[in-house]
Amino acid sequence: MSKFSTAAKRLLVGRPFRSDSLGHTLLPKRVALPVFASDALSSVAYAPEEIFLTLSVAGIAGFVYAPWVGAVVVIVLLAVVASYRQNVHAYPSGGGDYEVATTNIGPNAGLTVASALLVDYVLTVAVSISSAAANLGALVPFIADNKVTFAVVAIVVLTAVNLRGIRESGTAFAIPTYAFMIGIFLMIVWGLTRSLVLGDEVKAASAGLELHAENDHLVGIGFIYLVLRAFTQGCAALTGVEAISNGVPAFRKPKSRNAASTLLMLGIIAVSMFMGVIWLAKVTGIVMAEKPAEQLVNAPPGYEQHTVIAQLSEAVFNNFPPGYFFVIVVTALILVLAANTAFNGFPVLGSILAQDRYLPRQLHTRGDRLAFSNGILFLAGFAILLVVSFDADPTKLIPLYTVGVFVSFTLSQTGMIRHWNRLLRTETNPSERRRMRRSQAINAFGLIMTGTVLVIVLITKFVAGAWIAIAAMAAIFALMTGIKKHYDRVADELREAEQTGSRGIMPSRNHAIVLVSKLHLPTRRALAYAKATRPDVLEAVTVNVDDADTRALVADWESNGFKVPLKVVESPYREITKPVLDYVKRVRTTNPRDVVTVFIPEYVVGRWWEHLLHNQSALRLKGRLLFQPGVMVTSVPWQLASSAKVHERAVIAPGSVRRGLHGEDGK
Repeated sequence: MSKFSTAAKRLLVGRPFRSDSLGHTLLPKRVALPVFASDALSSVAYAPEEIFLTLSVAGIAGFVYAPWVGAVVVIVLLAVVASYRQNVHAYPSGGGDYEVATTNIGPNAGLTVASALLVDYVLTVAVSISSAAANLGALVPFIADNKVTFAVVAIVVLTAVNLRGIRESGTAFAIPTYAFMIGIFLMIVWGLTRSLVLGDEVKAASAGLELHAENDHLVGIGFIYLVLRAFTQGCAALTGVEAISNGVPAFRKPKSRNAASTLLMLGIIAVSMFMGVIWLAKVTGIVMAEKPAEQLVNAPPGYEQHTVIAQLSEAVFNNFPPGYFFVIVVTALILVLAANTAFNGFPVLGSILAQDRYLPRQLHTRGDRLAFSNGILFLAGFAILLVVSFDADPTKLIPLYTVGVFVSFTLSQTGMIRHWNRLLRTETNPSERRRMRRSQAINAFGLIMTGTVLVIVLITKFVAGAWIAIAAMAAIFALMTGIKKHYDRVADELREAEQTGSRGIMPSRNHAIVLVSKLHLPTRRALAYAKATRPDVLEAVTVNVDDADTRALVADWESNGFKVPLKVVESPYREITKPVLDYVKRVRTTNPRDVVTVFIPEYVVGRWWEHLLHNQSALRLKGRLLFQPGVMVTSVPWQLASSAKVHERAVIAPGSVRRGLHGEDGK
């Protein structure tokens, strides 16, 4: 790695942390709340709005049902919070829903949960940051006109912050999250006080607009379907609740108790803000339209529909502009930071899956700052892809949302019920049995709630976009199953070879081959090194791609009196790789128990453009020879003067040297 690359990495990520400093990254509750609960709390910015947007299909009359829909969402939210408090006590290792489902239902159930959560984490980032662009666009028109660019830059910045380590990111997110809570509660309390106590007329900018119903004749099943769809849209408020159960290892001790307390705080705060926003929206007479250009019949020219939070803060703080600006800014900021829940949950889950050999092992290791860097980068890449594909539009993304999280909710609660059944079969202490029965009842109620919501989500959202999320889950499930089979197959193959001894037989002899293109110092060094290994057979091999050059090489070889024989391999089509491979195969066929060691002289260059000037035949040869059984490949480097500076840098950051095959013709 060059000095520039090293400096850029340190500037972006920071200095490396020692492995024994991991304990210092653990979070107290006051920091864990904003880190893990920011997703659920920030959903206040878009979940109530989605309820109003969906009900707008039935006209103004549909808004009457918004508080009732919100109340049912609150019941489900509280049931989920209560259920997950049981989870964190029973499974404090951080596997969350994945561990619960795998342990109690089976590996396939666990993989289903993992697939759902991985998809949902990516959608969390995409939805939160797209919603941030929509809210901030009400204040800054430039962002409204460049939402995709804003979203991509926000994801990149968020990635950089998380790569610096969980404690630093937690501290960075604590202040904005608490500022958002203060801003929303102040807006709700002051708005309701002005309207209900002081008698002020607090009206939203859209209060006087006439809403044309797309389906004002909806009755019976059609209207029930609309209300259920509004309910599933509002259930976006539940996303992020499971992040705390996945992140229990990041809490300070006692981990389970601190995580359960944080869950309780999350539930109380989220319910208060969610219902407060819905009630304030009713009081201020907000009118939201799913299709403003078609449904708002008396809107003034150039009218732009702003978000619910933007309209509420403008109405409540109409005589105090700083209040309006503060609410908008902290709302946009918390939505950007809400993605941090996914940036904490996705890498941890990916690490657990990698440890179980369902994902590549690179996702299991921590980076310089003790963060799961590879998982963070994977999440950022997929989130950017979604944001660009859906134009950073929350309305397009939210139909994909909530499917994954309710799949994991439902399977998790099923697993918890089986968990308590298993413990109850062996527990004899009456007080412990009562406690387990109580916990089981809570999880059973959570299963009923989340299972019902999952069915409703699949019915009402499948055509609207949920099928994309389901297809992604299926693809990830198949991918992880394939990776697991590969790792298992490799392990079985090695174990079988060890047991049978088929691969443990020592070679009878070592047949060394030195590839030669010219008789110069790199070739002489390779010959000397090959001799030093004391092979049973040593020979030099050159490929004849030019008769004149080959004759000159043979004459030079003989005049120098080398005792090592030089063999010429013909190549009528001036190819290098295949003739060498064929020769090595013939040697192996003649003496199957011999190991063949191929020595390849190489230049070591210090400049990237020097690397381009040398043929890449060595790389091709190495790649092909690796597939030959009983063949070893050894590179013998010859350092050029330009590599001296690279050598100095490599003392600090090894692995940066560039190699190219020596010789003009690249043999």
